[in-house]
Amino acid sequence: MQNMLTLISNAIFRGTASKNVGIRVGVSARSFADFTPQASFDIKKCELHRLEEGPSGTAVLTREQGLQYYRTMQTMRRMELKADQLYKQKIIRGFCHLYDGQEACAVGIEAGINLSDHLITAYRAHGYTYTRGISVREIMAELTGRKGGVAKGKGGSMHMYAPHFYGGNGIVGAQVPLGAGIALACQYQGNNQVCVTLYGDGAANQGQIFEAFNMAALWKLPCIFICENNKYGMGTSVERSSASTDYYRRGDYIPGLRVDGMDLLCVREATKFAADHCRAGKGPIVMELQTYRYHGHSMSDPGVSYRTREEIQEVRSKSDPIGLLKDRMLNNNMASIEELKEIDVDIRKEIDDAAQFATSDPEPPLDDLCNHMFANEPPIEVRGTNAWTKHKSVS
Repeated sequence: MQNMLTLISNAIFRGTASKNVGIRVGVSARSFADFTPQASFDIKKCELHRLEEGPSGTAVLTREQGLQYYRTMQTMRRMELKADQLYKQKIIRGFCHLYDGQEACAVGIEAGINLSDHLITAYRAHGYTYTRGISVREIMAELTGRKGGVAKGKGGSMHMYAPHFYGGNGIVGAQVPLGAGIALACQYQGNNQVCVTLYGDGAANQGQIFEAFNMAALWKLPCIFICENNKYGMGTSVERSSASTDYYRRGDYIPGLRVDGMDLLCVREATKFAADHCRAGKGPIVMELQTYRYHGHSMSDPGVSYRTREEIQEVRSKSDPIGLLKDRMLNNNMASIEELKEIDVDIRKEIDDAAQFATSDPEPPLDDLCNHMFANEPPIEVRGTNAWTKHKSVS
């Protein structure tokens, strides 16, 4: 019996390691056969712009997917809460924008595309760094500026990278034309890949975004432009900053979707629809994900001067993306409370171990300051902050 459970467990969780969601679950007093293997759910329909039909109003979730999504979202949540703690202890310094509350966006998007597809985002990038395959350990070490960080301690919160992931960009809206350029490269190479280009509602009025829209539409680029509308650009509500808050219509001549960004199944199905649209050669598409951040804009923003604590608590109690998935799985006998608690315990240990590493790993030496300016070039001399200071750059 034990061997059979082991075989079933291995079959259920194989293939998840590529997304940093390796799962070790013990089920107390119940066998896997007791659980519902999959269920179908009604999801909120998308609002459409220049589309005759949109994504389906139902979504199928398997037990394997549910556990994978739960672990990934919980890991992201716990990682951000640990970053909050380390920032308040002054171990993490500088800019730090946390993603808790918006986990369904990142997990739903990744579930709707392939790891071979491309993704570029703004400065709220820790979650996407994780879903693109970077370990919590490397992310936390980068936040604390340590040598073992994903960018060797030289990028920090806003500048993390992974294969097919182009950051982490600190300039508001600047990643959008870069994303259009990545989509142009996909089209040029004919690899049937798409680029997901993310920006926030605070960047939605940038002129460069509309320039990127225009070029992408002219050249029918395989680009999914996604506005993560978390209701506030820094401390300014969307109603005060935008004459039109229908961000999914902002592409005008580009089709658009407005999606419930707190429900990962809604995001997943909409992303699949958008990716199919792009791969079919129909050009770009705009998605607006209606979501919410629990923290302030950054760690320097308490987040309660322009909204009430009651508003935040209401979203937490009624629309939390992790709570929504958990309720679905429990109410449909797709998991047990004990099973999810064990996942939570494993995640807390992983986060604590990563934080320990991030506070004990050495900082990069000054000699490393200018390294990796180029990918594969002979060493070069780099001028310092004045004419008599010289550094060496090694690829």
